[in-house]
Amino acid sequence: MFNNNYDKGYGLYQMDNQCCQTISKQNCPEDPIYEMPIVNCVQKDYVHEIVHVCPIHTKVVNNHIYKHTYVPEYTCSEENICSNYDDGCNCSRF
Repeated sequence: MFNNNYDKGYGLYQMDNQCCQTISKQNCPEDPIYEMPIVNCVQKDYVHEIVHVCPIHTKVVNNHIYKHTYVPEYTCSEENICSNYDDGCNCSRF
């Protein structure tokens, strides 16, 4: 997979697309190792506006209340009586 440009001067040689160290401690490139993928989860929210018609009816009830009140109307009457007390006439005394 990789094109190996190392030669024997660095102590490396290529054999079947593999590097092998002979004398040097230098690393030779190898095929990459594929790790487990990192999964990114993205939540996308979509807001859908739904119009609801809510009919509102107002009914007015007129309540006529008749409150009865009683107002006294005073009258007055007067009566004249005569009482006559007579002890009787004792005319003999005079």
